[in-house]
Amino acid sequence: MKTPLKRIAMFIITSALVALFGASCATTRGFGRDVGTVGDKIEKSAR
Repeated sequence: MKTPLKRIAMFIITSALVALFGASCATTRGFGRDVGTVGDKIEKSAR
């Protein structure tokens, strides 16, 4: 069983990551565009 301190730390870390991720892509559509752009760049560099 996790201690309360570990649970709080995991909650804070998870919340920070979600906030950071949410701030970088405001919508699901924006996230899809970001993933598509990264995929295109990977394809170009592989050629």
